[in-house]
Formats: sequence, C-alpha cells, structure tokens
Amino acid sequence: MTFAALLGLAGLALVDSTSFGTLVLPLLMLVQPQVRAGRVLLYLATITAFYWALGFALLLGAQRLVLVWSDLDDSRALDWVQLVVGVGLLVGSFWPDTPWGRARARARAAETASGVPKGWRGKVLGPEARPATVIGVALGAGLVEAASMLPYLGAIGLISTSELSPTGRVLALTGYVVLMGVPALGLLWVRLALHDRVEARLRALASRLTRHTGTALWWVIGILGFLLATDAVRRLGLWGS
Repeated sequence: MTFAALLGLAGLALVDSTSFGTLVLPLLMLVQPQVRAGRVLLYLATITAFYWALGFALLLGAQRLVLVWSDLDDSRALDWVQLVVGVGLLVGSFWPDTPWGRARARARAAETASGVPKGWRGKVLGPEARPATVIGVALGAGLVEAASMLPYLGAIGLISTSELSPTGRVLALTGYVVLMGVPALGLLWVRLALHDRVEARLRALASRLTRHTGTALWWVIGILGFLLATDAVRRLGLWGS
C-alpha cells in the first residue's frame, strides 16, 4: 500500500472519529459533573472492538460478496428492491424538516446544553451507568451508524483491494479503528487534566457536533437514496433508455 493510500486511510479514520458514536456520546459522558474515566474507556474500547470485528468480517467476505453481487446483477427483482430502498431513504432524509423532527432536535439540543442528560441518557451516560449498559450503548451506536458511515465503508474497500497480505490488512484495519478513538481519548485526557475549567467548552463542542453530525447524516442518507433510486430507474428502463 502506497504512502498516499495510507494517508487517505488516516484521513478517513479522522472523519469517522467525529461521528455521533465515536465522539459525541463520549463527549456527553465527559461533560457530567462527575466523570468516570473507566466508563469512558470501556465505551471507547467496545465501539472500537465492534468496528474492528465488523471490518474483519467485511474483509473476509468481500470477495464472496463480489461474486454474489455479480450473480444478482441482472435480476430485475433486485432492481425493484433497490428502487424501493432508495426512495425510502430519500423520503426519510426529510425527517429533520418535519415538525416532529424539529421538535426532537430542539429537545436534544436543550438536553445537551444543560450538561445533565435526562431520561435514558442520564442512565446510560451518567456516572452511575452500569458497565453492561455502557457496553450495550456502544454496540447500539455502532449498529445504528455502521451502514451510514461511508468513510468507514470506503476504507474497508481500500484495504480489501490493496496488495497487502492478510496480516497486513488486519494491521491496517487495527490502526484505522484505533485512530477513530484517538480524538475522544485526547478529550478525556484534557477533561481529567483540566477538570471543570474545560467543562463548558466541551459542552459547547458536544452541542455543535450534535447538530453537525445529525445534519450530515441525513444529507448522506438522502444522497445515498437518490443515487440508489436513480440507478434502479435506469436499470429498469423506467426513464429514458
């Protein structure tokens, strides 16, 4: 793998490190009046291990998936399924613009700004959160985000098509997921070193990231839905030749 490819992987990993699961949720744990470093480290270890296991499974099955897809490539039934999925994603991407979506966004922003999560967030992100709950939240965040994290999926594609040996691919994947957790680890160190002096700034950062990652996610979903739908329409011959 060339230096440029490695640099590209590092850039993709840093983009993935700013997702809701890898940065925003750890930040919400760091802005609590009482921060339990062990819980934050457990969360980061769990979500990192999840992405490593997912990437490893994708690397193992990449060649098989290519063969299966080539067998299904001419199936009109698959094209119709792709069209339905694409339209569903495109329509669903407008959720933040609905009255219900706006109300939910305002509630999340107020909750984040308060620094004290309410309801389920207080139970899973607060200092009294149990280890099993923290692990469950990390796994849930990974499952929800994995399919929409295009940089991560792109990185797996780069690794799977590289000239690296099987061991080299595993090492590249390991380095990738470790780098995904570095920014959150750095913020944990800052919070523990500077204590309450950085709490307000971390809370403001969490609020901005919550708004940014939410908007970006819905844009990605909408673009992905549009591309899938238009490709299916072209394959089915529903518009033009």
